[in-house]
Amino acid sequence: MMTGDALDGPDDGPLASPFAPPVKRSVTIAGHQTAISLEPIFWDALRDHAQRDGLPLNALIARIDLARMGAPDPPNLASAIRCWLFARAACDKDNNYSQ
Repeated sequence: MMTGDALDGPDDGPLASPFAPPVKRSVTIAGHQTAISLEPIFWDALRDHAQRDGLPLNALIARIDLARMGAPDPPNLASAIRCWLFARAACDKDNNYSQ
């Protein structure tokens, strides 16, 4: 399992296959370590959004975690991250069409 900030992962990047298997990483949320398994394409998108928002990756994941816990039936964290990224991509797409 890879640990630390996932910004420079050697096993994924812009050329990673969209069909690559999940990569497990350890992140810190509210002072607690947790492991998250996401496909490299999702790690890439998550890093992009963290950089765009000027946040450390762990801080963005913590925000997503807090939002998911407010749901009536919270999904697991990896699912919440994928859903958040999909919703964010849809919002970005809508904003690009309106300009």
